[in-house]
Amino acid sequence: MKGRIVVVILLVIAAAVVGRQMSGRHNRMMGGGHEDTHENFKLEQGAQVEVRGINGPVEISTAESDTADVHIVRTANSQDDLDSERIIVEHTPTSLVVRGEGSRRNFWGWLRGRGSVRQQVTLILPRRVELTTKGINGTVRIGEVDGGVEVEGINGRVEVAQATSHSEVTGVNGSVKVAVAQLGAQGLEVKGINGGVEILLKDGLNADVNIKGLNGSVAFNVPNVTMQEKESRSNMRARIGTGGAPIAVKGVNGGVRFESAGAVGNQ
Repeated sequence: MKGRIVVVILLVIAAAVVGRQMSGRHNRMMGGGHEDTHENFKLEQGAQVEVRGINGPVEISTAESDTADVHIVRTANSQDDLDSERIIVEHTPTSLVVRGEGSRRNFWGWLRGRGSVRQQVTLILPRRVELTTKGINGTVRIGEVDGGVEVEGINGRVEVAQATSHSEVTGVNGSVKVAVAQLGAQGLEVKGINGGVEILLKDGLNADVNIKGLNGSVAFNVPNVTMQEKESRSNMRARIGTGGAPIAVKGVNGGVRFESAGAVGNQ
């Protein structure tokens, strides 16, 4: 009896797998599911903005306004897939959260042919916000932010056009490019990067640089650099200008370059 039950279960799974393959082919032919949403929200100066858990690229630009423009595009093999992996938008005057809800699929849903939902998030934010992005499976591009920027757990390239105050970029599987207009007391921290790092510094910016655990070369293509200590090619300290706020670079598997923002802009 038990043997028959096992055989029946195996037959059900085999049939489901075949159906999954046929369903996936049918959905591709039919064009699959698609959802495009566009919303606007008022935000106060200094509002906290967080984007997390997105399976796809995130593009964030800024403008001199008090309105956040949120544009989300989701595509999948079917409408059922879209229903299983949503993006939730939560808003108050002082905060905006755009987060992937995560899959609500179970084993049987997978057998029926549900696949990953592809997501794309585009935001236009007021310049004066505190911004956090976490857990993004795709490229992250951030415009000029007059506030703190935190980027964590990104599987893709990261670009920050301009950051002020405290900035932190950690856990990135891809290259990193950050432009710094000014540094707050906490400075800039870049760590746990599997890729090259380029830091663009505004002319006349003063900072103390501490590099540890580097697997790659270092280039200081900025004026007024003084080497303070060089323990090895992986660990060193340097001063830019008269020194000041810290720039910490730790655990980078790739080269690190410091460039003048003006010189890079002319390339």
